[in-house]
Amino acid sequence: MKTEIQTSFTDIYDKLIGWAISVIHNLPNLLVAIIVMVIAYYLAKVVNKWAVRLASRSIPQKAITNLIGRAAAIVVVLVGLFLALGALDLSKALNTLLAGAGISGLVIGLALQGTLSNMLSGIQLSFRKKIQIGHWIETTGYEGEVVDINLNSLVLQPMDNTRVIIPNKTIIENPLKNYSLTSNFKIEINCGVGYGSDLDKVEQLVKDTIKNLNQVDKNTDVEFYYRNFGDSAIDFSCRYWVNARDVRNRLEAKSIGIKAIKAAFNANDINIPFPIRTLQFDNELEFKNKEIGEVSQN
Repeated sequence: MKTEIQTSFTDIYDKLIGWAISVIHNLPNLLVAIIVMVIAYYLAKVVNKWAVRLASRSIPQKAITNLIGRAAAIVVVLVGLFLALGALDLSKALNTLLAGAGISGLVIGLALQGTLSNMLSGIQLSFRKKIQIGHWIETTGYEGEVVDINLNSLVLQPMDNTRVIIPNKTIIENPLKNYSLTSNFKIEINCGVGYGSDLDKVEQLVKDTIKNLNQVDKNTDVEFYYRNFGDSAIDFSCRYWVNARDVRNRLEAKSIGIKAIKAAFNANDINIPFPIRTLQFDNELEFKNKEIGEVSQN
């Protein structure tokens, strides 16, 4: 019994001595690994600040710039960790860590597929110069000013001062119309004149009236087309280019054009007819008799 206990203590003692010798033998590698991790830690801080500063030049959203900075810092720390494990000659542990990271990344990616998709789409939107905060856009049936682009969604402010939150993935996958990429817009006004009007005179009058407006681009022509014979009028379309910055300027330019055309028509006795409904009574005698009967009863 004593011999077995002595043997056990001897084995433990030998293992401790072996570990101590191994630690002393690998002490330089351990110091190198510690130094590498310390350098990686402080370098990650510097890289984080540098990445945020660089990204903020083209991305105004702080949430996205901070994400980019953290991602760059994580990459630096991971590189330092791999170098430290390599210095300690822990190749098996390194391979296990890489395999575990791959499996974990796959599981997390499948679980957060929608969130990651919106996040990556948000980063992609932030780098697009054709979609920026302050632009007036129209997409997926909504129109408004872009007031925010974050990691998950794009926020629009329509003219009614509400907020429309659209997932970034939806913005990337659907067509988008940006009104802020140009300062010239074509305005279209639809109207009609009576059948007794002089059509050549109406066309020339409308063109001259629109050309004299301050908002109209003088380097472009005013387009005028008669469209069809309506129920009570001959319909026409007038199109012209204006200098406008947003949808409000476009609406204002169209309103001014409508008022100018109406004033010109009034000054030249040109009628803008409205629908007229004619009621026909086939049995006029019966109607009169019925009316007389109602009067006598009263």
